[in-house]
Amino acid sequence: MIYKYDATQDKCPVPLVNLRLMLRKLTSADRCLIRICDSGSKQDIPKLLAKKGFYFEQRNIDKDVVELIITTEK
Repeated sequence: MIYKYDATQDKCPVPLVNLRLMLRKLTSADRCLIRICDSGSKQDIPKLLAKKGFYFEQRNIDKDVVELIITTEK
């Protein structure tokens, strides 16, 4: 399953809290796609993912929006 969350309209800490809830559901077969533009989220979310052991790819969609594709395995 692919979980999608467009957090471009949300400000920190809302994207971080919602992502934590989504990560609890993630299995090895799932992926999570999140888009963020808040500067606090851009800093905090990758730190959280690294700390929790999740793998992620980060892409810049435009000058403000960052997309993260998160998995439990490489």
